[in-house]
Amino acid sequence: MPFLSGSLSFERFRVEKFDFDSFDQEHIELMEKHAAGKFQTDSTENVHLGFLGGAHLFDQDFTLDKNLINDAVHFGIRIDTNQIPSAIKNAWLQMELAAAGRDNPNGVPTKSQKKDAKEAVEQRCEVEAATGKYRKFQPFSLLWDYGYEMLYFGGTAGTASGHCADLLERVFEVELGHVSAGTIAQAWAIEADRYSEMDDLVPAAFIEGPSHGSVAWANEHSQAPDFLGNEFLLWLWWMLETQTDTITIAGDSEVTVMLTKTLTLECPIGESGKETITAESPVKLPEAMQAIQYGKLPRKSGMVLVRDGQQFDLTLQAETFGISGAKIVLDDDADFEAEDRIEAVRTLCDTVDGLFHVFCDRRTDALWSQDLNAIRDWLAPQQHQSTKAA
Repeated sequence: MPFLSGSLSFERFRVEKFDFDSFDQEHIELMEKHAAGKFQTDSTENVHLGFLGGAHLFDQDFTLDKNLINDAVHFGIRIDTNQIPSAIKNAWLQMELAAAGRDNPNGVPTKSQKKDAKEAVEQRCEVEAATGKYRKFQPFSLLWDYGYEMLYFGGTAGTASGHCADLLERVFEVELGHVSAGTIAQAWAIEADRYSEMDDLVPAAFIEGPSHGSVAWANEHSQAPDFLGNEFLLWLWWMLETQTDTITIAGDSEVTVMLTKTLTLECPIGESGKETITAESPVKLPEAMQAIQYGKLPRKSGMVLVRDGQQFDLTLQAETFGISGAKIVLDDDADFEAEDRIEAVRTLCDTVDGLFHVFCDRRTDALWSQDLNAIRDWLAPQQHQSTKAA
């Protein structure tokens, strides 16, 4: 499973109301009771979820020694569906209608024949579903760091993560909340006693022109300021280009940052579209600079982070703070066990969040106007022309 080997891609969820001091045998037994594959159906309407032991698609073996690693629970969830593809159902219906209308004078099926054709297709779906040949298994790797009250979901937030969250909430009687740039910012603001300042923030205007009160991709169901994730990537880009490539985060730990491999930019008001640039250093390309000079904001960026001698290569999604393609770079002779991998996941998230906290501190400070004016100057086309000429 990815959390113990290979590259990492995950979203995070805050876990609340887990009222136990540790994860123990009774929780293992709950996983066994709700293991994947214990309940199956021939119905085409049902979705079945169950836990996996974490080793492979059919792993139903759960033990504390196996699943409890470095104060975190490593496991999987499998989503089983038994759905006939819509293209196949439509083909069956067309075949039934063609056969029904063949003997009619006009070659067109009657209303009652259309009804019979639909019923025939429904019956065929039930028969075909019972064979199991349309049953699909979709596994997801998860890491529950119960001490840190954090769940790492090996996928992107969406329908699948919602299904998995429902299973965990129902079985373990917990509550899960998706972690995004906005929720990270709000949690930091509470700790730093800056919540009122954070609550007053609106999207910044980095170029001349009317300011926009929101961004086109904003989640209308969330009050969290997720737009700060986009501003963070732009601020980080500016810092690396004009100030320094090493930023000190909480605990006086230094992080060296490079933006690499991929960069996705989009117009915040939805007028000029979206573009993705792939290169060794996309932020150095003129088309990238031209995009932000016209007001586009970063929505995703590849980056390399180096902290305390440990290097992480990853891609960060700005609003969700979802991490994809993350690689933990080690010396070839390094002995890297499962416990180390889990600690590396913690360090990676702590490092990304730590950089974001530095931005949040600046963004809610009176000195933010200085940074904003400096970024505006940096984005001014004449500034880049003079720099290039020099």
